[in-house]
Amino acid sequence: MLLRKIVAACPQSKRMFSSSVNHGYESAIQELNKEMESVFGGPPANGLASSASNLNNEIQLSSPSMGESSFELTHTGKSGEAQMVDVSQKESSKRNAIAVCKVILGKKVFDLVLANQMGKGDVLSVAKIAGITAAKQTSNLIPLCHNINLSHVQVDLRLNREDFSVTIEGEAASTGKTGVEMEAMTAVSIAGLTVYDMCKAASKDIAITDIRLKHKSGGKSGEFWWTQ
Repeated sequence: MLLRKIVAACPQSKRMFSSSVNHGYESAIQELNKEMESVFGGPPANGLASSASNLNNEIQLSSPSMGESSFELTHTGKSGEAQMVDVSQKESSKRNAIAVCKVILGKKVFDLVLANQMGKGDVLSVAKIAGITAAKQTSNLIPLCHNINLSHVQVDLRLNREDFSVTIEGEAASTGKTGVEMEAMTAVSIAGLTVYDMCKAASKDIAITDIRLKHKSGGKSGEFWWTQ
């Protein structure tokens, strides 16, 4: 009987934080207090009514504020418009970033790439040069990226017989006021697309996957390692 009364007093989840809900809890518990008093000859020792008040206070205190945010998007202005971040006040530091991706070829294409028998030529060498070139063009491809004076770019491709894939790793380095994560990720992305372009005549069943930042260092946010 007590459970039925409590359930009846609980509204749907979307109304949990309304004043009517709080009133519903208080009314239900006051009714329970009266019923327990009539059965046991006295009110409950701990006072369920006060417990209801405490519960209401906890609900109100724990409810999130929709107007607050725990982070800030630096590429968005006060009115929501896109903007390029002003880094003029930042201190220069040595920046480094490594990104990776994988291209799933399938056995047929993998064997052709391994034997260097693709019609367009040496797949891995062309993709390597494409990745390095792309890193230097990142600010032309990604609108709000800064034009960075890169001191080093390296792209490596490795064939994996276990899953008939190519693993691509790209590294970018610079000394400046903003990071080189986008340069490293652009390098591996374009290298992966180049592998696809070089191999698409043999098969369209090729997937470019797992593009991600593996490591970065330097700058205000410090060091990062992909751990998932």
